[in-house]
Amino acid sequence: MKLPPLITGVLVKRYKRFLADVILEDGSLTTVHCPNSGSMKGCAEPGSRVYLSRSPNLKRALPLTWELVESCGVWAGINTCLPNRLTREAIENGAVVELQGYTTIRPEVPYGEASRIDLLLENSEGRCFVEVKNVTLVDDNRALFPDAVTTRGQKHLHELMRVVREGDRGVIFFTVQRSDGHSVSPADLIDPEYGRLLRQAIENGVEALAYRAVVTPQEIVLTERLPVLI
Repeated sequence: MKLPPLITGVLVKRYKRFLADVILEDGSLTTVHCPNSGSMKGCAEPGSRVYLSRSPNLKRALPLTWELVESCGVWAGINTCLPNRLTREAIENGAVVELQGYTTIRPEVPYGEASRIDLLLENSEGRCFVEVKNVTLVDDNRALFPDAVTTRGQKHLHELMRVVREGDRGVIFFTVQRSDGHSVSPADLIDPEYGRLLRQAIENGVEALAYRAVVTPQEIVLTERLPVLI
């Protein structure tokens, strides 16, 4: 995925989940949109270098959006609007070999209890429900999800177990938007219930896939499968 021309800055603080103050290259202080509702643990340290995109919508209240942050010497993609597109792109170009052979891919299809599946893959033989999770927290080279308690994520695991019981394929797909994670695990110290449900889901036929992205200020590309260690 190619990124638009980005603007550099230094993070002052992130607050109210969707806001961040950034000092731009010219020394001015501005408030930008933060497209990430998680805690952003390890990715919101004051003084971090950041990259911002500018919206073409001249009427938007906050014209700049936070896209990347430098964390532990690598770039991390914090925009949670991108993982679905990144994952779909990787499936369509053949990079995700485990999800080949489907004739159609549809995003945001209603399913379960008032939910929408991120990607629904279909062919003449059946359906594959793919729930995509953005991963930016890394500790000792292990990528961890979630970075905050997620009742929504817990609900998604229940719904994937349901589609598997009904005869379809269910996949939880961890999109790791940074290069220093060498495996993926549930963040049990942050959300032990999510970890319990993930293990239960895998035991009941839900597939757990994880792919790592190469992240640069020019593009983000999923390139390499990572082991899911539970």
